Amino acid sequence: MEPFKNLINRDTVVHTGRHLRRAWPRFDHKRFEAQAATGLEGLEFKARAMQLADALEATLPADFNAACELIEASLAPPLAIDTQGEPLKLGEAQAGSGVAGWALWAVGEFVARRGVQDAAAAQRGLACLHAVTQRFTAEFAIRPLIQRHPALALETLGDWVSDPSAHVRRLVSEGSRPRLPWGLRLQALVADPSPTLPLLRALQDDPSSYVRRSVANHLNDIAKDHPDLVATWVRDHLVDAPDSRSALLRHASRSLIKQGHAPTLAAWGLASGLKGQAVLALSAKRAAVGGEIGLRVQLQSSARQPQRLVVDYAVHHVRANGGTSPKVFKGWKLTLEAGEQRTLEKRHSLKPVTTRTLYPGTHRIEVLVNGVALAEAAFELKP
Repeated sequence: MEPFKNLINRDTVVHTGRHLRRAWPRFDHKRFEAQAATGLEGLEFKARAMQLADALEATLPADFNAACELIEASLAPPLAIDTQGEPLKLGEAQAGSGVAGWALWAVGEFVARRGVQDAAAAQRGLACLHAVTQRFTAEFAIRPLIQRHPALALETLGDWVSDPSAHVRRLVSEGSRPRLPWGLRLQALVADPSPTLPLLRALQDDPSSYVRRSVANHLNDIAKDHPDLVATWVRDHLVDAPDSRSALLRHASRSLIKQGHAPTLAAWGLASGLKGQAVLALSAKRAAVGGEIGLRVQLQSSARQPQRLVVDYAVHHVRANGGTSPKVFKGWKLTLEAGEQRTLEKRHSLKPVTTRTLYPGTHRIEVLVNGVALAEAAFELKP
């Protein structure tokens, strides 16, 4: 598999310089290419993007408005949105007709650096990001502007909730997420998310699933610091909710349900735990990194009424220091009938992922029914 860092490469630099020169013949593309490409192969992904941004700072017009006009004139057409409200993948962009794709990470970084200087620059920068986000994303670039000029940025986002572009409407939610992965943490919104709630309310029934998924992730961010607020939001907005909003609210609730947050479980009619018994069995006592292990969960109801259940499982991974930390995985949603016995089975992958290294040792698995741990088993993970 091609390394992720190679998404920004020498061809990216040449392509970007060519289209900037097409938009402005006086653009010093040779200087840009020399600065942006020098030593590029030895850099990791983010460092490559920052080097491109440095080269843009050195070669784009000193006047920020003129620089933004040049960027906008050099861009490829917006990414199309399919009939399900989803954008084409970045690799499918018609990049031949303008700057597109991962080069725009660096462009957004340039706009963020210049745009924070004062209110006028922020306003011009936001307008430029309105164009950029339709070709790539500006969810990272907009965050310094929100942090430095919150009133102006949030007013602008309020105007964008009715923008005809789904890319722009998604930016309203995604760019203002308090805890966006990889992005600058918006600490003021972590402490008080109320400024973004009107934006989320306006977008939660958006026709684009692309936008609604961002709203769900934004609410899930808020839930990490204000769980009761999100539980109340879910309870209130489930009333007469269309299927699309119910799905959004379910996705927004996922972390709180896994944690067994009582008000959230109550909002979904899952306030009570299992009336009955849960037993967990594993397919083996030992497994190897890169393999998998089977889970078999047996549920026995002792209730006289059907029970709505969310059954997840937590793997307590061994850490480098010998301790453990749990990670919850989605399992099953079901209705267990009165007196019913049900067997659930799943294969759990033990392949390492980019965000977690798997260390040998004793790993414990817990079964969570409506957020409550009811059964557990352990296995030995070998290299």
